[in-house]
Amino acid sequence: MPRRQRSPRHLLPNTRAYYELWLDEERVAGGDPAEEPIYGPTYLPRKFKIGFAIPPINDVDVFSQDLGFVAQLEEGVLTGYTVLVGGGMGSTHGDAETYPRLADPLGFIRPEQLIPVATAVVTAQRDLGNREVRKHARLKYTIDRIGLDAFRREVEARSGFTLAPPKPLAFEHNGDRFGWVQGEDGAHHLTLRIPAGRVQDSEDMPWQRGLRAVARALEAAGEGQFRLTPNQNLVIAGLSTPLREAVDALVAEHRLDLFRRASPLALNALACVALPTCGLAMAEAERYLPALLATLEARLAQHGLSGADIHLRISGCPNGCSRPYLGEIALVGKAPGRYNLMLGADHRGARLNALYRENVDEAQLLAALDPLLADYAARRREGERFGDFLVRTGVVRPKPGPIPVVLA
Repeated sequence: MPRRQRSPRHLLPNTRAYYELWLDEERVAGGDPAEEPIYGPTYLPRKFKIGFAIPPINDVDVFSQDLGFVAQLEEGVLTGYTVLVGGGMGSTHGDAETYPRLADPLGFIRPEQLIPVATAVVTAQRDLGNREVRKHARLKYTIDRIGLDAFRREVEARSGFTLAPPKPLAFEHNGDRFGWVQGEDGAHHLTLRIPAGRVQDSEDMPWQRGLRAVARALEAAGEGQFRLTPNQNLVIAGLSTPLREAVDALVAEHRLDLFRRASPLALNALACVALPTCGLAMAEAERYLPALLATLEARLAQHGLSGADIHLRISGCPNGCSRPYLGEIALVGKAPGRYNLMLGADHRGARLNALYRENVDEAQLLAALDPLLADYAARRREGERFGDFLVRTGVVRPKPGPIPVVLA
């Protein structure tokens, strides 16, 4: 395969036309669209998200991506990828023609087929995507309009490959792995819990100063880097053993080790920025999360569920930036102080939740959840997660997911 095709930059625009800026009708940046071999003069109808996941960790919520690649390993050797297409979280209140959707398995490919197949998916969406109605411009609507089989044939024709049937997927959860992890190359990686991704200093949490101290240590050692996760957290990556010890001390000194103290509920909770920053927000999310966590943690303790690892997500509107439709418990903003209560997603990111109560305030929310938590404490099976319990007992009946494969 040519060197250029192995680059992770393969699908980036080759010209500056996409980033073109105008000032007083004078072009100050730009290029010839004809120089863009993948996107051409039109680019894509809407945003397009790509994610890679390596089982058993679904830390990118790969089923929520327009295009997903799930690595398949045999005895530690990469044999290929199961390709997923058509995921997306955005919807509009009261508009049944917009909806969250999980990606479909399109097929299995060998490693050397990845770039041609990825290019084929992107160009198929470029040419077939809806350019008339913005709300219907994502790949999920293209696939639902023409059908998955037709889309697969289009990808096969454009890539020159016949896709094999998808492989079974074995995911355990869809959150981050907090704390220290050592890679196969011996390097150490530390994942920090950063609620809502907000790095700032407070009297008892000098996180900004702490991360600056870590950055200076990495610079002095000439190794390591910061990486952001799709779950609003931070990875300090690529450290040698001596540097790991120094960074660990700085993390503890500046109380950046929240992952060692937070409850399981708080570790995986996600909230979008919402009010007052987002112009689309109808309700609070990020600013409401700490208070909601404290309230729910108290309720869990009352029911003997303090250690329950329940995925909680809040969005200030139905656009789904915090991927609320993949939360075991999720709030989707309707108006200030009022939310749709969604329940029943699974902890692996492979099942959407369903509407349980519409337009509730906090008191109504807690009144709805309390009996469900009590029932969960009394009747859950060994190892059964909250979302799975709600589905098994018929509390909610989510739309079946599109994944005809075995999940761990």
